[in-house]
Amino acid sequence: MYHVKLRKTNRERRKLLIRSRVSGSAEKPRLTIFRSNKYIYAQLIDDVKRATLVSVSSEVKALHKKGTKVESAKAVGKLMAEKALELGIKKAVFDRNGYKFHGRVKSVADAAKEGGLIL
Repeated sequence: MYHVKLRKTNRERRKLLIRSRVSGSAEKPRLTIFRSNKYIYAQLIDDVKRATLVSVSSEVKALHKKGTKVESAKAVGKLMAEKALELGIKKAVFDRNGYKFHGRVKSVADAAKEGGLIL
């Protein structure tokens, strides 16, 4: 029996479904997450201009020393909210990028909400 090689992973398929429904603008940009095995990255993106407004990652030594990956993800969310508020951005649309909404992804979203960003 031959196995069909899938061209896209399941996460990429979920990502496409989410992106078809979620779009960001200058007033309400898209907060998107990328999760590697070691770090977590967050960006605020204006899809109309196709520009990244703010980006934060846990690669920065100050955020990565926080202990567990979930704790460093919380620090990324808080820093993202601070930078967004400095630019005058109060609302954002959350894009989980195909990942399940738990663990590190959820902690970034919760910390951004605690920091004052409305998701």
